[in-house]
Amino acid sequence: MRREIPIVVEGDRFTVETDPLHKRYGYRTAVDGLRLTVPEGAVYALVGPNGSGKTTTFKILLDLVRADRGSARVQGLDSIRSGPQIRGGIGYVAETHTFGYGWMRVGRLLRHHAAYFPTWDDSYEEQLVRRLEIRRQQQFGSLSKGEARRVQLVLALAHRPPVLLLDEPLDGLDPLARDQVLGLLAEHLAATPTTVLVSTHLIHLVERLVDYLGVLRNGRFTAQARRDTLEKNLRRYRAEIPEGWPGAPSLDDRILRKNGGQREISWVVWGEEEECVRELTGSGAMVRGVEPLNLEDSVLALLSAGEEGR
Repeated sequence: MRREIPIVVEGDRFTVETDPLHKRYGYRTAVDGLRLTVPEGAVYALVGPNGSGKTTTFKILLDLVRADRGSARVQGLDSIRSGPQIRGGIGYVAETHTFGYGWMRVGRLLRHHAAYFPTWDDSYEEQLVRRLEIRRQQQFGSLSKGEARRVQLVLALAHRPPVLLLDEPLDGLDPLARDQVLGLLAEHLAATPTTVLVSTHLIHLVERLVDYLGVLRNGRFTAQARRDTLEKNLRRYRAEIPEGWPGAPSLDDRILRKNGGQREISWVVWGEEEECVRELTGSGAMVRGVEPLNLEDSVLALLSAGEEGR
């Protein structure tokens, strides 16, 4: 068990928080004791493979799905008792790009949606529609996945909500559109105080926006921490090793990934760099390089940690 990898974010000002959530669908466990904590004003990326519980967690926060056990709060409001009020203060992009208004033209859909949000900003809507090259006269149900995703982003952003829940917001977008959307999100966050919980498989694209990272596997966290904590403690160590090298037993419970051959190793290890180098050197290895990991490689390493359970 890798006890030093944090799975709880400490603090006292959380916009989103859950007491251990549990949710099953028949024989399949979707969420298993999840304690999610998103600090106020943060951009928090929730990542993990398909079926790890990300979308179920989003739906529980919005009271679109009920947990079997546990509770969820958004801006201090219980998701069950105050579901409509919570949804009124959230900009939500669902994982699916289709919903029950496919027969509406885009302009009509925007007007329909705006009626539910007193803070809807018409001029901001127009700005978003123009920059995302959205055609108001098109029928929503006839749009491609990427076109529908751009409309969903307008629906989520135009009322300038204090909380954004974005479930795969870049899905279906071509590279140019992704870059355009990321630029819009960065501008939005600079202009509007917002807490963001975003789920994405394209973590390298949102890396520059992320403050916190939660890594899910099989409905559980393998890590939940500030980005700078991960950057400080995750390193790849390259070392030459002598014939018959017995390894570094003192690091066994902190090695997340192992690669290498008979004469060299490339390990991803959790811990203070100075201590890890000392342990490797003391075991007889000759350390040739130490590299920090980018966010995507960090996620892959932390998912590897989850393969053995916690």
